[in-house]
Amino acid sequence: MIDYKVKSGSPEKQRSACLVVAVFENQIMSPAARIINKNTGRMISALMNRGDITGECEETVLLPQVTGIQADRVLLVGCGNKAEFSIGKLQKVTTGVIRKLQNSKIKEASLFLAELQIKGSDIATRIEQIVMQAEHSNYHFDATKTDNKEKNQQLQKITIFIPDRSSLSIAKQAIINGKAIASGENLARELGNLPGNICTPSYLAEQAKVIATEFNMKAKVLNEKAMEKLSMGALLSVSRGSRQEAKLIILEHKGGSSKDAPIVLVGKGLTFDAGGISLKPSQAMDEMKYDMCGGASVLGTMRSIAEMKLPLNVIGIVPSSENLPDGAANKPGDIVTSMSGKTIEILNTDAEGRLILCDALTYAERFKPSAVIDVATLTGACVVALGAYASGVFSNQDSLAQELIDAGEKSLDRAWQMPIWEEYDQQLKSNFADMANIGGPKAGAITAACFLARYTETYDWAHLDIAGTAWLSGSKKGATGRPVRLLCQFLRNRVKIK
Repeated sequence: MIDYKVKSGSPEKQRSACLVVAVFENQIMSPAARIINKNTGRMISALMNRGDITGECEETVLLPQVTGIQADRVLLVGCGNKAEFSIGKLQKVTTGVIRKLQNSKIKEASLFLAELQIKGSDIATRIEQIVMQAEHSNYHFDATKTDNKEKNQQLQKITIFIPDRSSLSIAKQAIINGKAIASGENLARELGNLPGNICTPSYLAEQAKVIATEFNMKAKVLNEKAMEKLSMGALLSVSRGSRQEAKLIILEHKGGSSKDAPIVLVGKGLTFDAGGISLKPSQAMDEMKYDMCGGASVLGTMRSIAEMKLPLNVIGIVPSSENLPDGAANKPGDIVTSMSGKTIEILNTDAEGRLILCDALTYAERFKPSAVIDVATLTGACVVALGAYASGVFSNQDSLAQELIDAGEKSLDRAWQMPIWEEYDQQLKSNFADMANIGGPKAGAITAACFLARYTETYDWAHLDIAGTAWLSGSKKGATGRPVRLLCQFLRNRVKIK
């Protein structure tokens, strides 16, 4: 975690390893850049006139040993067209700055980016975004590495400058909030990036207990024997092929009144999904360690809201298991009975996430929730529909879906609503059970949501399919931490609504 400070002052007087100031296209400078330009004999103007920096978004030019100021270096960062500058571009600019500082082995910097005006934003929003994006860019996974080269490149200290001292207390709180959300997001990334032989259901349960101890939350972990007593036949059927015992993890944040109904977050915690008897193709199967990213994001969100001391009652539930082929594993054609008493014909053992979620959703009823949101890397079909840019939202209440979409727009962790019409639900018909666990080759993300909807009839519910957004593949392979930002924004909005 970077050490952050907030300060007000003129840039030319700051003693710093590196001042970071912004320039725009068409030779437009930010207020801080204009001051630096004046105190350095119009150095920035000269660079612009020569075309050494054009102001294109994310463009950077590092200037060492600049005379006329107290800082050792100046980093100029392009922000694009001034009229089109947005929160999204502020995120990109911050990412570019952090990477440039890392590559230049600069450990400390002073950022004059919060002064940049963005329509519809305030100073607190801009500072939160700078902090969250700085932490996101400064994160490196090294838990299983012996080479600490990347860790040695990490930035250690950032001072964020604001133009008005009267905003100092607001800015300090924005840093606290930004760090809290970033901590939860990076926790979700770390858990997701860990391999399945380390991050088992028991490991997830232990991490939940660590969070509970640190932030004074209540943690409860149900083992398989306890789940058997609750008749969680769907969840337990998935873990039969694994040597790792399934766990049901419950975290409670009691920030509101005891009379307030809680919001329940349910996160799919499949710590490795080989598909079971319906075995997945071997190519990229290693990425199935990310099948617990829904559960990781719920744990990360719980950590964030506890650190922010959010005045709201929130319960996190993570059903966790592995899905592996074995003589005791589910077989296509098997029929299991869920906690609700409904029977399920398993036509495909690789459609296991909905089996562990349906029992967790039934378990959530006991808390008499105001709303339940489940988060899951549920279907490849959602990736086909929405790609890697938006999570799919399915809900039995359009108003709840809209709240999530609005939170996604505000946090830039976007989501898009999908239908769960009765016509799709018909695809789940079974000749031998109350329902099948798949609905055929068409509309797979929708029929999966229709399956879950059958277990949420007693409360307001939304489902987030994050199969396309939870991790990146290829050379940038790694967990993204989504949708922690969306969930945190949703819950913060709920506080204001309340």
